[in-house]
Amino acid sequence: MKARLALCTLDGSQDWVSLARILLSYLLTMPIGWEQEREAHSVGVRTFPLVAIASCGYLLVAFPGDAQAQSRVLAGLITGIGFIGGGAILKEGGTVRGTATAASIWSTGVVGAAVAMGRYEVAVILSLLNLVTLKVLWRLKQRIDRVEAQAEKNT
Repeated sequence: MKARLALCTLDGSQDWVSLARILLSYLLTMPIGWEQEREAHSVGVRTFPLVAIASCGYLLVAFPGDAQAQSRVLAGLITGIGFIGGGAILKEGGTVRGTATAASIWSTGVVGAAVAMGRYEVAVILSLLNLVTLKVLWRLKQRIDRVEAQAEKNT
């Protein structure tokens, strides 16, 4: 009796749909990871897409058509990704850093989950808003920090 192991057979349309969803999860979160990496944060170009594709993958294999099973998997993902994000938060004296990174990790998990569930519009909007928040609001935060530092210096 011969056992044959096929590494990857994409012969059904559902297989191609799943592959496309995983790749879309990856592509939607890569710019977020790139932005974080560029800003020299501890997590970035590898972590964000991995969180998204893992979320997508878990939901793709979680008993398709069984809403209760998918709901339980989604609840586990929310908790697990929160745990990963918690590792990005650092407390140094009276300052806390990494909360935006943690929230972004959580958000990229939702991007992957939305893609897995066919909610592409949600995934795209979340991805864009996450990127805008990190890129544009970072500059605003720097300005606010400078004004606060100057105010402290003057008092």
